[in-house]
Amino acid sequence: MPEFVQLIRDNLARVRRQIADAAVRSGRTAEAVQLVAVTKSAGEAAIRALVEAGCRDLGESRPQQLWDRAARLADLPIRWHMIGTLQRNKVRRTLPLVQMLQSADSPALVEAVDRVAAELSLCVPVLLEANVSGEGSKRGFDPVSVEPYLDELARLEHVKIRGLMCMAGLEGGLERARRDFAALRELRDRLKPSCPDRVSLDELSMGMSGDFEAAIEEGATIVRIGSALFEGTDA
Repeated sequence: MPEFVQLIRDNLARVRRQIADAAVRSGRTAEAVQLVAVTKSAGEAAIRALVEAGCRDLGESRPQQLWDRAARLADLPIRWHMIGTLQRNKVRRTLPLVQMLQSADSPALVEAVDRVAAELSLCVPVLLEANVSGEGSKRGFDPVSVEPYLDELARLEHVKIRGLMCMAGLEGGLERARRDFAALRELRDRLKPSCPDRVSLDELSMGMSGDFEAAIEEGATIVRIGSALFEGTDA
């Protein structure tokens, strides 16, 4: 067995232990938190090793790379997640490939997804990206604008809103990240009582390699982890 394959297996086992421990600290079980492996910086051999080790939910932040990898790795049982910016002109090619769109950052994008999904006879699970950090460099809904939009979302027939997603602020380290994660959870809790029947806010996608344990402690149900899974490899 190549050394990098064993490294990836060991990394995956370690990350899963950390997820389980953080889930217990938040009063939940490991099964309550889904791991999505971020593969944007990994090579094909490393991705194959990770999937063969049992991690089948993979996230890509660039549509073109997702298209390419979905084609190259079509022999593997991968569930792809789009976790980065998706331009409207790339929606049609992306939707048939993904298990979930985690980064719906504007009404215009959500409406384009619904329209194209209808044409393709799809129903697409979607997370709304919220800019809880308030940073101008971050995309996403202003948290104040989400609640008035819920009724409109409920009328869309080919988009299934499953929850919220955020990126922690770039400055302030783990303490700042934890505040942003708590803010997303508090936004979800504030919106839930007025949530229409066809809109679900059960999922919270937040946390990456450097802060996913804090994200789980603050309520994450999905964590997006890249470098921690491929640490020590160059495959």
